[in-house]
Amino acid sequence: MQQFFDFPVTPVSSLDNFIVCEGTAAAHAFAMRIADPADPDTLLYLYGPHGSGKTHLLKALAAHLLSSAPLEPYISCREPDRLRVIADRACMLPLLVVDDLDLLPDDASIRGALWQAFNEFYASGRPVVMAGLLPPRELPTLDDHLVSRLLWGLVARLDVSDDSSRRMIIKKIAEDKQILVPDELLDYILATSGREAGELISAFEQLYRCSMSTKRKMTLALARECLAAGGQR
Repeated sequence: MQQFFDFPVTPVSSLDNFIVCEGTAAAHAFAMRIADPADPDTLLYLYGPHGSGKTHLLKALAAHLLSSAPLEPYISCREPDRLRVIADRACMLPLLVVDDLDLLPDDASIRGALWQAFNEFYASGRPVVMAGLLPPRELPTLDDHLVSRLLWGLVARLDVSDDSSRRMIIKKIAEDKQILVPDELLDYILATSGREAGELISAFEQLYRCSMSTKRKMTLALARECLAAGGQR
């Protein structure tokens, strides 16, 4: 039975609850190598579209390798000023985790802070894990010397656009929210949402919010009402 809660269920990102499929297997395997202190590899770059699992893996590695550091090692380039803080206090962290490199501002001081932080961690053998929408050479504001350094390490693309992967994503999100999704509803969401995982997740979240607000179970009838009203294809 579907139950209704007054709060969202938000699971903590971990290496164990990451969805491993054909399009994410290499990225997960590389992340596991970074997580293993006995493995010599310490540099990883992940890229792929929104919703493909990059941020999940970055936060999972941060949680796995973080002991009692005084600063949160995960940084998004949506908040680039934190790069300066990390660069100044690099000695206090066990690893460097930078997300959304495609959003790095075209600002010399911020790029310099990123380069300084990268060198501090890489030279000391501490893990450096970064991610963005694009492969290293296509990142618009990344300096050439950092692009070349990223290509020295492990690089993996994440792609969950195939139907099998998309099905696994919906089932995992529903499981996290303690909801059983009927096959006919799952098929409808897959057929009416876009190929990218971000669009798929957005459609499911829209249906979930509609279910919560109306106190109705997530059914095919409700999906047709809510998703059609929301402009889903």
